[in-house]
Amino acid sequence: MTRSFPGTRRGRWYNRAVERFVVHDLGRMGYRPAWDEQLRTHARVAAGEAPPTLLLVEHGPVVTFGKKGGREHLRVSEEQLRARGFELYDVERGGDVTYHGPGQLVGYPIFHVGRRVQEYLRNLEAAMVRVLAGYGISAVGSPGYAGVWAGNDKVVAIGVAIKRDVSFHGFAMNVTTDLGHFDTIVPCGLEGKGVASIASLTGRRVPLDEVKPRVVAALRAVFEEPEGTGEPSKDRPTLAGERATP
Repeated sequence: MTRSFPGTRRGRWYNRAVERFVVHDLGRMGYRPAWDEQLRTHARVAAGEAPPTLLLVEHGPVVTFGKKGGREHLRVSEEQLRARGFELYDVERGGDVTYHGPGQLVGYPIFHVGRRVQEYLRNLEAAMVRVLAGYGISAVGSPGYAGVWAGNDKVVAIGVAIKRDVSFHGFAMNVTTDLGHFDTIVPCGLEGKGVASIASLTGRRVPLDEVKPRVVAALRAVFEEPEGTGEPSKDRPTLAGERATP
């Protein structure tokens, strides 16, 4: 029997809030198997056979190229990367070249977005700002360069795809990431910008298992409707350049 979930009428977003999402922690998983899991889950969510789902995962070293390509932003050859144990993939998310690897928390929210793509991106940024604030890190979302920044350094990369009104791909938060691995690319194709992690900004090696529940809580606060209201939570931080609403 096919079960239809709230908020999935013909695959369209008809409420500004996401109904309560479920979380699947994939642990440490290679990029290709996690990508396959994304596609399977996306198909079920888009068909109304599964609720909105957040996949959490930690990848081995991998460089991915978005719709903008990005091979011109490699600082070493593909052969050298493969020799160092990096995987390389062309994927359907927006953006340029990026890196995933150990110590980085990657999240793939598979949510009903409809045409509210910009709102969705700003809400993702707001949730990440909330998590970093919990570690005493002052960060902002940047509508010009999707992601979350501490000064000139990107702490959270964001790159999404929308198909059948449902999102996939998502965010990558540097927690204890080896930032030296970013020297192999121009991250997101942005010359003159740096990268940072929770560890580099706080001097503390924070376990991913400590960060995961904070990320889930922040996403729930930003995306889900409070019980019985039919509206998304207003308890979200204000982004740079955005006015707070009463």
